[in-house]
Amino acid sequence: MSIKPQDLLNNKKDLEKRIKFEDISLNDISIDDLSYGGNNYNQYINLSSFLENVSTCQISDAFNEIAHRSGVLYNLKSINNLKTWGKITTVKTNSDDWGTITVAIDEANDGDVLLVETSDMDAAIWGELASTCAKNNGVKATLVYGCVRDLDALLTMDYPIFACGFRPNAGKPLGLGEINSDLVLESMKISPGDFLYGDETGVVIIPKEYFTQVMEKTLEIKIKEKNIADILNSGKSLSQVVGLR
Repeated sequence: MSIKPQDLLNNKKDLEKRIKFEDISLNDISIDDLSYGGNNYNQYINLSSFLENVSTCQISDAFNEIAHRSGVLYNLKSINNLKTWGKITTVKTNSDDWGTITVAIDEANDGDVLLVETSDMDAAIWGELASTCAKNNGVKATLVYGCVRDLDALLTMDYPIFACGFRPNAGKPLGLGEINSDLVLESMKISPGDFLYGDETGVVIIPKEYFTQVMEKTLEIKIKEKNIADILNSGKSLSQVVGLR
């Protein structure tokens, strides 16, 4: 039987579809459902809809309840106030070597986020051109534990950037760093493939083995907070809700 072009169009999955929060189900989700693999459409759509509606605060609270850790990288801040999430491709490089990140852009999987550790704050290893290339290659965001530059462009780009600071100077394309090796930042071990969530409030890292548990707990917290908000809007005070009055 021949397949017509129209048949393919009718069967094409709408990866931009989103579900109302009250209808979201996290049954059978895993960290692999952060990307669409052909046989996980429902899980991908539910997880994407969910992640668009939560925050670092709720995810950190969930991780803390499960593992008694916050997961927060305190020195990373959003440059352009864009939310992001994904599996981590790790990069480690000296601040005078921005060449390593160009290789990492090529190595990262579609939908991954780059988490870059630099040796110091002496120079920027990321800017407008790197952001343009990464976005075109399907990288979802870049987080530099160090400095970026070209803020005039980064502030208006539709590409999430997080960093510890910024500098106008840069090094050279040496390419001497490491890609997809473990990092240790703020005493936290971070492995390739771990989950990262970032927004205006900060950045949270969740080890891959905790992902499903943390997402389910985050859903509980989100629903609980919504119920509390409804009670507050009905006229009760927060002190009454938490049992202090």
